[in-house]
Amino acid sequence: MSSYYLPQANEVELFEAAAGMNLPVLIKGPTGCGKTRFIETMGEKLDREVYTVVCHDDLSAADLVGRHLIDENGTYWQDGPLTKAVRNGGICYLDEIIEARKDTTVVLHSLADYRRVLPIDRTGELIEAHPDFMLVVSYNPGYQNVLKGMKPSTKQRFISLSFTYPKPEIEKEVILKESGVDEPTAQKLVNIAGEIRQLSDSDIQEAVSTRLLIYAAKLMVKGFDPYEACMHSIVESLSDEEDVLEVLRKLISLHFSKAE
Repeated sequence: MSSYYLPQANEVELFEAAAGMNLPVLIKGPTGCGKTRFIETMGEKLDREVYTVVCHDDLSAADLVGRHLIDENGTYWQDGPLTKAVRNGGICYLDEIIEARKDTTVVLHSLADYRRVLPIDRTGELIEAHPDFMLVVSYNPGYQNVLKGMKPSTKQRFISLSFTYPKPEIEKEVILKESGVDEPTAQKLVNIAGEIRQLSDSDIQEAVSTRLLIYAAKLMVKGFDPYEACMHSIVESLSDEEDVLEVLRKLISLHFSKAE
């Protein structure tokens, strides 16, 4: 099944150019705005396998590069997703790169500049990247802090793309395509998202994503009451604070009346 993605600006052309010149790409944007879907779509467009790694605090260099394992025949080496992409060609996509430990991201430096090599200390190999290898990383700038910022020396190795939530007309098309809901309902969901995104940061920590709008639409298509679908897919996913929940409930009720 092919990925569905509607371009926002020139991101497709820029990504294709970067791929053609063997340049690494950094994508910045809020949760659920389409970063991963974009990478999947570009993988299909360029006919390159995508190796996706969701980064976290416990992600080690071995998780990316590989490790020695033991079976009944003895010890053997197993490549990690980064090494597979480097050897065979493909897009290695590191999602939420700033969540990874600093000592883990150091292994990327020699791949993200003119050298395009991956040293594997445990085997003594120095692997030259396949011509079709591409390194792509992403993060949500809204979650950055002093302890979890991307080092300038790392950031400056990448071409950068900034993503945001889709324009209303594009977001409506995405909801229609992904859920099968009717157009008036899709428009209401887009309007709700626009109003939530205008709330200040003190009201809500993270704005509603396109992904959550699609979830709500899918529940409605399955026969769920629209108000309840929004409650379960949007409101309860955005906050645990009762005062914020009340604001969101009232906002939803302006578009979808609560069933008696």
